[in-house]
Amino acid sequence: MDYTAKLDEALSRLHEEGRYRTFIDIERRKGQFPHATWRKSDGSDTPITVWCGNDYLGMGQHPAVLAAMHEAIDATGAGSGGTRNISGTTVYHKRLEAELADLHGKDAALVFSSAYIANDATLSTLPKLFPGLIIYSDELNHASMIEGIKRNGGAKRIFRHNDVAHLRDLLAADDPCAPKLIAFESVYSMDGDFGPIAEICDLADEFGALTYLDEVHAVGMYGPRGGGVAERDNLAHRIDVINGTLGKAFGVFGGYIAASTRMCDAIRSYAPGFIFTTSIPPAVAAGAAASIAHLKTDSAIRERHQTQARILKARLKAMGLPIIDHGSHIVPVIVGDPKHTKALSDMLLDGYGIYVQPINFPTVPRGTERLRFTPSPVHGARETDTLIRALDALWSHCALNRQELSA
Repeated sequence: MDYTAKLDEALSRLHEEGRYRTFIDIERRKGQFPHATWRKSDGSDTPITVWCGNDYLGMGQHPAVLAAMHEAIDATGAGSGGTRNISGTTVYHKRLEAELADLHGKDAALVFSSAYIANDATLSTLPKLFPGLIIYSDELNHASMIEGIKRNGGAKRIFRHNDVAHLRDLLAADDPCAPKLIAFESVYSMDGDFGPIAEICDLADEFGALTYLDEVHAVGMYGPRGGGVAERDNLAHRIDVINGTLGKAFGVFGGYIAASTRMCDAIRSYAPGFIFTTSIPPAVAAGAAASIAHLKTDSAIRERHQTQARILKARLKAMGLPIIDHGSHIVPVIVGDPKHTKALSDMLLDGYGIYVQPINFPTVPRGTERLRFTPSPVHGARETDTLIRALDALWSHCALNRQELSA
């Protein structure tokens, strides 16, 4: 086989469909986010505004976070030195897990190198702990949840997105004595809609199922202390396992689960994705713990975040743009074609210094390609005005002219 030719074919397909992903080199500036510098291929630097970042609250530049990380680096150095079982557990990791358990009102928490790994490792391990487990998964769950469920070798059922009636039918059709788990999300990242947490918890109680909630796009941003949508709705106590990230609203890096002491102990003891992975650096753990502790008391930043999202959505709607608005902080503008989405993204960057990545299949269904904007408390009136003017100029000039957009 000509392996090089096969690789070329695979990459060519992406180019032809307009789905080939390109990275741009950016350098965030401490204290200036969402402003950054774009290093072009010719070596020149151009100032840009980042509108697609997941550092939702700007905590990646918060003085309390940076101070905690500097202190930990000065005290311990760079790396953790090993897996959690082999020298990789420090006082910083234990402090972080205590903050996380407290955040979600759980007995314990377990930190992973990413929320992806936390989902994958936990969901693929649960059937070892509960033989015969059936996992009921929302069809729009994140790829990490899908991968973990796929790899566990157990039975799975896929219910239509947020369709509680369909979930009930699936639960009712299975052996009432079989162990069950319902896996879903609180905020779905591409459309920004909310999962029906209370209704799913009711079904879990009725059918004797465990609940597994991914709060990755909600922790830090919802609830009186930033515990997510489940905390906001006073439902966290009804969730058996909560998955979250340290790399979005908390502004650092890593992922975790929060659950009972026994659940965390079992996952810690059985999940290869935890056992055989080097732990996150102590400085990262220290920064994350500081961020969580700060956001537990800073409700004002959450209010500013929601205000900025409402303002942006209102202005986009006033322009007549096809946005999706489910009331969350995520602002998708539907373009509907991968090549047009990429072209619009490029024009925003080249002409206006606005960086927003195109979102294409398989992240979203074909025909729903979009630009996904993530306003934050540090996106002020000036940044929003610039974005609106740019979109107004480009959309009115190009959106209805497919040939021009594709040029």
